[in-house]
Amino acid sequence: MPRRTRHHALFDRLRTPRKLPGFLKAASVCVLIAGLLSPLAAATPAGAATASNDYCGGQCSDILPPGENGNATLAQILLNQIFGTEPDHAEDQLGTYNSLATGYSTLTDAKINTFFNDSSFGVASDQVASTEKPAGRGDVTIVRDKKTGVPHITGTTRYGTEFGAGYAAAEDRLWLMDVFRHVGRGQLTTFAGGAASNQGLEQEFYRNAPYSEADLQAQIDNAVADNGARGQQALADANAYLDGINSYIDASDSGRYFPGEYVLTGHKDSITNAGTIDHFKITDLVALASVIGALFGSGGGGEVNNAISLLAAQQKYGVTEGTKVWESFRERNDPEAALTVHNGESFPYGTKPDDPQGEALPDAGSVATEPLVYNATGTGAGQSATAASEAATKTALGSARRGMSNALVVSGKYTASGHPVAVFGPQTGYFAPQLLMLQEIQGPGISARGASFAGLSMYVELGRGQDYAWSATTSGQDIIDSYAVELCQDDYHYLFHGTCTAMDEVEQTNSWKPTTADGTAAGSYTMKVWKTKYGPVEYRATVGGKKVAYTTLRSSYMHEADSIIGFQMLNDPDYVKSPQTFQSAVQHINYTFNWFYADSTHTAYYNSGNNPVRAGGVDAEFPVWGRTAYEWQNWNPATNTADYTPAAQHPQSVDQDYYISWNNKQALNYTTASWGDGSVHRGNLLEDRVRKLVAAGGVTRSSLVKAMADASLTDLRAEDVLPDLLKVVNSSTVTDSTAAAAVTKLQTWLTAGGKRTETSAGSKTYANADAIRILDAWWPLLVKAEFQPGLGDALYTAFTNNLYIDETPSAAHGPTGAHAGSSFQYGWWSYVDKDIRSVLGQTVSGPLAEQYCGGGSLSACRDILISTLKTAAGTGASTVYPGDSLCSAGDQWCADSIVQRTLGGIKHYNISWQNRPTFQQVVEFTSHR
Repeated sequence: MPRRTRHHALFDRLRTPRKLPGFLKAASVCVLIAGLLSPLAAATPAGAATASNDYCGGQCSDILPPGENGNATLAQILLNQIFGTEPDHAEDQLGTYNSLATGYSTLTDAKINTFFNDSSFGVASDQVASTEKPAGRGDVTIVRDKKTGVPHITGTTRYGTEFGAGYAAAEDRLWLMDVFRHVGRGQLTTFAGGAASNQGLEQEFYRNAPYSEADLQAQIDNAVADNGARGQQALADANAYLDGINSYIDASDSGRYFPGEYVLTGHKDSITNAGTIDHFKITDLVALASVIGALFGSGGGGEVNNAISLLAAQQKYGVTEGTKVWESFRERNDPEAALTVHNGESFPYGTKPDDPQGEALPDAGSVATEPLVYNATGTGAGQSATAASEAATKTALGSARRGMSNALVVSGKYTASGHPVAVFGPQTGYFAPQLLMLQEIQGPGISARGASFAGLSMYVELGRGQDYAWSATTSGQDIIDSYAVELCQDDYHYLFHGTCTAMDEVEQTNSWKPTTADGTAAGSYTMKVWKTKYGPVEYRATVGGKKVAYTTLRSSYMHEADSIIGFQMLNDPDYVKSPQTFQSAVQHINYTFNWFYADSTHTAYYNSGNNPVRAGGVDAEFPVWGRTAYEWQNWNPATNTADYTPAAQHPQSVDQDYYISWNNKQALNYTTASWGDGSVHRGNLLEDRVRKLVAAGGVTRSSLVKAMADASLTDLRAEDVLPDLLKVVNSSTVTDSTAAAAVTKLQTWLTAGGKRTETSAGSKTYANADAIRILDAWWPLLVKAEFQPGLGDALYTAFTNNLYIDETPSAAHGPTGAHAGSSFQYGWWSYVDKDIRSVLGQTVSGPLAEQYCGGGSLSACRDILISTLKTAAGTGASTVYPGDSLCSAGDQWCADSIVQRTLGGIKHYNISWQNRPTFQQVVEFTSHR
């Protein structure tokens, strides 16, 4: 049956696309809509098979806003843009998701499905909305439920099952899938328009994954060849899945109910139906996988920036003290960091070597970013294009990856029922349509329900099986290294194993012209990447006066398809039967994730990723010379394979009392690539709450959801840093009236819990709004006043390039940007915490190498804090929240609010801020096979 689609895109940082221009008057719009509306096939009521394979006892739930339906015809898009009408199931999970923020305090187990969907297998006969046999096949049925429209795919053959999965994916996300296969190939602007946001998005991914068609195919061939029968099955599944997608493309094209964005972007004609929607091919799946892997599963990078800040520290303090200062800010293994494996077990990885070898630090001031864009014309060369390109480069080359996602898992020993309870899910941002889609798949060798990335949904990637559930958070351990290759002959030849070798030039030329969807004027450019055996060139510099190119080598580079085997295993009820088999399955996933598991008796955790075994003495924090002695052990440049740390050396656990993860440190001595794993991390918001629940015992699904929801509304700075800041301020009587009033407001807010929450549901006004404004204004001022005088301008700036100062919900900078929900992952909260506690004379484990606030003087520190607090108190809301295309200046609630960023033609309302997973499960299995 016809479903609905989308228009053009950018990612987390990218702004919501403009409204459709007023290219049609209202009367003609109505005529056009009437002509475009096509009759839908009548739903055939049918009962679902009894879910005898479901062992959750009605206690599994999930949620994924805004809604399952991510396709819209042209008529539906026009109705939405003009009248606000939503297609069926496009928005029906958004309000449910939003309401938890004000409704969680009175939550009981009986009310959980007021805020979540029942994720039991199957559909009750009285809840069937439609039943279809895609392409008239007799070996697969897609049933959709009335409440959410989620596809429940049941096949009698493996081929039919996967055909149905592909058909359902195209029904729900065809336009989005098309957008992201073009992103993965660096061809978004040609496909969807030349908006600066689209330019930035394609540049971000092309820089790090400039794959040719041959590269994409080679990854498929290698993944199949290296995995025996499972590899062959994965290939067969992928081909059947593609057949389903392409069958829907043909049916929707001939029936003229394809996504309307194809018309709005000029690919189809609404009158004659001229134009084509290209069939998907297997290499498109690898292009899609490369985007998702880069966004959420590729920890590392940033070695050149690390080197720059180290050199600045050594310039400021001298080599010995400067290195000590740098290490204290880096917090590789901070003893106060929140840990996922908290039983004291150590998993050394990425630790500082005693005698570093092969470091290739740049000469001061010599580093220049490798250009990506050449021969730009028109809007490809404008100011907005330049800004988008610079932002894309910074994101692509930085070590602060989009972490996100959280998990709370409690052992049955501490629950009311005696069965484990889990509340977990990924924070993948908020989009319309959503990057993920819900589905249930039942067929030979497959039995699962949950979420999958659109276009990669041949298997459920995060969800539940018959008697177990699993989820993931981004882990971020370092699987990316930077090599300095010595240049020879010219700037495009380098020494490889003693031979002067030509770099490979890879380029992609894109051009665009205005369309109805994107009115950006015509333009073009060529993206060019120079590739070496050690990966793409990212920077140019000199080292000891020698000209070098810095390259980036990722262990998952040229291996984007490998993880399919792990997901296949997770969906196989004959494979996953225990914590150990679960851990074995996720060991086949080469991206950097933390994986969590719960069944009726056990819980488990495992950290995945191909962690390269580095040469002895190599410090993963810094660039090393591109020489044999410093390469990954047994590295094969032809296949980019090497020795990887064995499974036993990855952080893992079975039946720990509880697990929490919010992209925090995994275990003792296990270093993550991004900075900020210190004494204050947003993981503490979960750790503190779950630890208290476990200590009290009798944990329930509702109490664990409450803990998550409470943390999701809490300002991390307020809960974990503000109390000590106020101790310093109140160490003497505050006599200044402005400062005293601000202190009173902050203390009142702190006593109320330090939350950013509405006064009542739908009020769009925060309780303690003025205190929140003051802290938002105060934080950047106090950080700069506290640290810049001691560090000096150069080192302070270098450290802020390693780690953002803050990441408030309204912050437009950072890896997620404004209106993205995810907040408080990256910031200087730990630095402020450790420094202020040191000035107060408190014991600090793993302190900063120096005292900074007031040079260590309590009175001088107090003066700094009061002075900046006064300035903050006098800073108006319109300055703190300057407004954007969605919000007027000074609108605090709106500035924080979450926007479903349009990747297509359908718009949704913004919702109140919550810092929680986008897709989320609540599970408590009652029995086991």
